Amino acid sequence: MEFAYKITVFTPAYNRAHTLPKLYRSLQWQTFHNFEWLIVDDGSTDGTEELVKAWQIEENPFPIRYAYQENGGKCRAINHGLELAAGELFFTVDSDDFLLDNALETAARWEAELPKNGKFCAISGNLGTAPGQTPNEVLPQPYYDGTALDRYGVVKGERALLFYTQVHREYPYPVCEGERFMTEAVAWNRMAADGWKIRFYNEILTIYEYQPDGLTSAGDDLFWNNLQGTGIFFREKARFLHDPLRRKLAMWYGYATEAADRLTDAQIADYIGMPRLLVPPVRWIDGLVKTIKRKR
Repeated sequence: MEFAYKITVFTPAYNRAHTLPKLYRSLQWQTFHNFEWLIVDDGSTDGTEELVKAWQIEENPFPIRYAYQENGGKCRAINHGLELAAGELFFTVDSDDFLLDNALETAARWEAELPKNGKFCAISGNLGTAPGQTPNEVLPQPYYDGTALDRYGVVKGERALLFYTQVHREYPYPVCEGERFMTEAVAWNRMAADGWKIRFYNEILTIYEYQPDGLTSAGDDLFWNNLQGTGIFFREKARFLHDPLRRKLAMWYGYATEAADRLTDAQIADYIGMPRLLVPPVRWIDGLVKTIKRKR
């Protein structure tokens, strides 16, 4: 398939008119210009559309594309962005992040150096809190060829991932009715399970600045307020990593106790992939533990 650009810088935005300008300026300062900036507005009400449309008529060495959708969460926005992307590589850059000046030039060079006979779905740089500063572990070698599942062991910490658009389109995010959050790792782990590799580099591409009202700050609440998507993530991760039974039992127990007052036994078993017969005993044990704690 022919693409119009080397890279689509994709930004899902929800009420981020106050943070987007920093990202916009960092794109203007890029040393590489064969890219587009694609913004999917996830139902903003803060003037994001007007802001972006003003930028679209400014003189820039890259096009800015804007699409609006009703508020449905980041993964729905990514699915929409993948449908619209005109870049060979799909680089999700959150609305509260910005890029180092040479980020896209570096990424394009890395991609050109990938072995053509390898089964690679992405290249990855590091995320930093400032230029030269990252909380992530630094790899002992210049780069590491692995899969997204290595993020649970060898390659720890959040990364700046550029996926081949055509590959990522084959792994859209499941849509769970009534839910607006699913960790991006669901699609990444599915690629890994199918043998798709990622080349991980130490060099920082993206500087992140988590906002108090951002997804990362929301933490565990996002997972436990979106139980079906969370169940998909935990269930598949355990299967892909070949977790032993003891670890699965711990996962089932934690999920079932968290979901006990919101889901039926059948839903819990289905979402997390546990035997349905185990759900009532878990409920009883959890009730007993809570009773004992209250009496102390």
